[in-house]
Amino acid sequence: MGTLASVQPTFDRIAIELGPIPIYWYGIVIALGAVVGLMIAIFESKRIGFNEEYAVDVVIWSIPISIICARIYYVAFEWDYYGQNLDQIINIRQGGIAIHGAIIGAILTVLIYTRKKNISFWQIADILAPSLLFGQAVGRWGNFFNQEAHGGETTWTFLQDTLHLPDWIVNQMYIDGVYYVPTFLYESIWNIIGVILLIVWRMKFNPRRGYIFLGYLVWYSIGRFYIEGLRTDSLMMGDGLRTAQIVSIALIVFGLVMMVLRKNAVRYLDGTKREAK
Repeated sequence: MGTLASVQPTFDRIAIELGPIPIYWYGIVIALGAVVGLMIAIFESKRIGFNEEYAVDVVIWSIPISIICARIYYVAFEWDYYGQNLDQIINIRQGGIAIHGAIIGAILTVLIYTRKKNISFWQIADILAPSLLFGQAVGRWGNFFNQEAHGGETTWTFLQDTLHLPDWIVNQMYIDGVYYVPTFLYESIWNIIGVILLIVWRMKFNPRRGYIFLGYLVWYSIGRFYIEGLRTDSLMMGDGLRTAQIVSIALIVFGLVMMVLRKNAVRYLDGTKREAK
């Protein structure tokens, strides 16, 4: 272990520097999640005979729109700071984007795109849901590199002996002389489990159309509600209310209610060729 004074973070925020231009791990991780998520969506589109160009178009459009919405969401809830520092609003190199804002951006993109193309929103949302959740799982590692989105103070013993984490994670959780709970890792693992469950549900059980997407909202929100309670950097609403927990409850209720309302909807694979035209 060594002395506390000798502990150094495993990674710097900057991965490489191309002359005067720094390339941050955060951006690399986000890009990786987007690329692999797109590959998952393309594979599924081909599997069920859905026009894969639709999935590619939606992902390409949703990435910049989601990032913008995620930043707007974050800035809105931190306006006390950004209202006095307007020049920092577009500075996202150090983080400062909110997943719920990104989800809003992605949903808006799909809604607009499906209306324009006259295809089923629920069908393409079901195809993209595991990809979105996978992107969120990978994206949380951007928080790891930035040493943010962590929980409260903890000990080396808890990280090493209780969680059995490797040194490269433990050392990165040593921030300004204190070890912190790696909530980014909790959420990443929760999301990966969700991706597996959604794909199995989709491939083996042919659920009602919309259920995969709604299941994504419910699964992610359950995990986020619990993990958010462990974090020390939550966006707040009103008197001590954590914004992400309030939004998570709303999404859980919405997802479950919509499942009931869509209990007679066509199944995931029904009418695929007709709606893909």
